[in-house]
Amino acid sequence: MCGKKRVRFVFCVLALAAAVLSAGSALAAERTVIVFAAASMTESINEIAGMYKSAAPDVEIVCNFDSSGTLKTQIQEGADCDVFISAGQRQMNQIDITADPSVNTEKLDFVLAGARFNIVSNKVVLITPKGVSKGISDFKDAAGGKVSLIALGNSDVPVGQYSEQIYKNLGLWDWLNAARKISFASNVKEVVSQVAAGAVDCGVVYGTDAAVSDAVEVVAAAPEGSHDPITYPAAILKGAKDLDAAKAFVEYLKGPEATAVFERIGFSIPR
Repeated sequence: MCGKKRVRFVFCVLALAAAVLSAGSALAAERTVIVFAAASMTESINEIAGMYKSAAPDVEIVCNFDSSGTLKTQIQEGADCDVFISAGQRQMNQIDITADPSVNTEKLDFVLAGARFNIVSNKVVLITPKGVSKGISDFKDAAGGKVSLIALGNSDVPVGQYSEQIYKNLGLWDWLNAARKISFASNVKEVVSQVAAGAVDCGVVYGTDAAVSDAVEVVAAAPEGSHDPITYPAAILKGAKDLDAAKAFVEYLKGPEATAVFERIGFSIPR
């Protein structure tokens, strides 16, 4: 091999080696925070995770959205999760050793001490398909001739629990079940989908889920005092693989940029 060609060859080999080492270092530097969040937080957490990339380019936020009950079960069964955000206190309490033993009946201990806080609040509303209300304007209408079928969350889903409280408060829960007027859904997004598709006449969801759908409209807010306050707890879990990265992301969730996203979508911030 002549001199110039040999020099080029050596240079190319060295450049390739440097690129490989650089790529390896970049991969090694990549950090991950796994967030399990209630389905009703899909839009807000996805947007915040995208924004966080600018604040922490070496951190990847991996999100898993489902009903709070399903997420709690996945955590209990050993799924990797660094930060858990539930739509109800009950599901967080069930894995928090400091919670009332009557709720945490299995004495589960997944929540990192001092790392639990209330992140947002929400409200419950009655929705109908966009432009097709059939005169439905009140939660009580579910018991009348205007409604053949209403979509509600299952009993292990926070929105389903709030819905049950509302209709028990109105004295209609047992009647709706006996009349088979309820179409149960596995999470709040499924309730929205059923209403949007016209598979049911109305459904009970969070105000934020109604706000991000163009296919449904709000026809009523839940009666005052008809259900427990809706406050979402969040916590870093003891099994967090990168505790520093998890703590940093949680601080970002509490900050002004994330707060602006939550409020724009319709959540309120607990004070």
